[in-house]
Amino acid sequence: MKKKKSNTHLKKLKKTKSKPESLIEGLPEESTIPLLQQTEDVKVVKQPKKKGKEKIHYVNGKEFEEEIRSYYKTGHVTQKLGESITKIASGLSYAPNFINYSYKDDMIGDAVVKMFSALRNKKFKLDHGFSPFSYFTTIAFHAFINRIKKENKHHAVLNEYRDRVYTDLMLNPETGDNIHIYVEPTDDDYNSTA
Repeated sequence: MKKKKSNTHLKKLKKTKSKPESLIEGLPEESTIPLLQQTEDVKVVKQPKKKGKEKIHYVNGKEFEEEIRSYYKTGHVTQKLGESITKIASGLSYAPNFINYSYKDDMIGDAVVKMFSALRNKKFKLDHGFSPFSYFTTIAFHAFINRIKKENKHHAVLNEYRDRVYTDLMLNPETGDNIHIYVEPTDDDYNSTA
């Protein structure tokens, strides 16, 4: 019959919340030796800490403000300023209220145009203490909303036209040029033929 091993060393391990070296010390001596023999052949290389995923839509507020200040002085748009404005529009397009639209590229394009227009007209006042990031994000947000309104209006006009034309063709089939529209028969159509 096998003897049960004591689980006291496991309890000690659970209680210790320190470095891995102290975990080896907490083990009984007979289990420490094979563990050390196994690790002698293996080199331990410390990996550098990962900073997480690189945020592709991140805009540094201080750098963005300096780029705007530079643009106001020289009148030349730097690549960094252009990338920052594009990143603001692209990042906002991933917000939950904008992510599932099929015309997301149009929304981003409208936002970039509006933000460059505000930049060209020097609408943002540098010395008032407001964040340029929030200012331009608000411009992009309103550009997105305006694009959604335009698309909804366009969609409503198409639906109205489709309903009017289809209804006219169904009521007056002789006016169309051999256009046939299939209409699924209803129960009334079956009862009237019987």
